[in-house]
Amino acid sequence: MKRLYVEHPLQAGAQIPLDRDQSNYLLNVLRSRAGDQTIVFNGRDGAWLAEIVPEGRKAALLFLIEQSAEQTPPNDLWYGFAPLKSARLDYMIQKATEMGAGIIQPVMTRYTQVSHLKLERMRANAIEAAEQCEVLNVPEIPEQTSLGQLLATWSEIHGDRKLIVADEEEAAGSPIAALNALEGQRLGLLIGPEGGFAEEERALLRDQAFTVPVSLGPRILRADTAAVAALAVIQSTIGDWR
Repeated sequence: MKRLYVEHPLQAGAQIPLDRDQSNYLLNVLRSRAGDQTIVFNGRDGAWLAEIVPEGRKAALLFLIEQSAEQTPPNDLWYGFAPLKSARLDYMIQKATEMGAGIIQPVMTRYTQVSHLKLERMRANAIEAAEQCEVLNVPEIPEQTSLGQLLATWSEIHGDRKLIVADEEEAAGSPIAALNALEGQRLGLLIGPEGGFAEEERALLRDQAFTVPVSLGPRILRADTAAVAALAVIQSTIGDWR
C-alpha cells in the first residue's frame, strides 16, 4: 500500500488535503479511485490508514480512519558527510535515511566537490526513502556547515556525543573493536570527500577528544559506499539492528 508523508497533524476523522504532486500521483499515476486506501505519516503521530477522496481529476484529500502503527522514537544517530554531485548525493541521502540516521548534516571540506546544495531536493529524497521503506521518522537536514565550524561547536551543541571518523589513512583493519568500546554512547559518523581529508583537517580531527578515527577495511571506498558500509557496521554492532 502506498505511503505518503504529510506535514499535517494526524488523528481519526481528520481530512488531509494533498498537494498537487501527491494528488497527481494517486489519481493519475496509480489510478486510485474514491474509497481506495493508503497509509499516511508525518514523523510525529505514527502511521494512519486513510481513504482517498478525489476532488475532480487533479486534487484529492485523505480521510483518516485509524492509526495503523504507533510513532517510533526519533533516531539519534548523527551523520555528517562532504556533499557529492547530483545522483550520488541523492543516493547517499536515501541510504542514510534507510539506515536510521536522525540528522544528516552536510559538511564542507577542502576537497568537497560541490559548493552549493539544494536542501529541498535533499529533503525530498529523504521523504521518498522514508515513504518507500516504512520509516516513520524523516531525518532533519540542516544547512551546510564547514568542518572547522562543526568541530568548534561540537561539544556545545552535541554534548558528550562521540564522532566516529572514517579515515582511509588509519591502519587498515576492522572498526568493530573501536565501535564496541563506544557501546551505550551517543554517536555521530563523519564521512569525508572523495579526495579524502586535507592533512590539516585530519590533524584537526585527531586533536579533538570526542573524535574516534576508524578504518573501514583494506580497500579505499568511494564516499557513498563508505557511508553505507559505516552506517551498516555501526547499526549492526552497537546500533538499533540488535
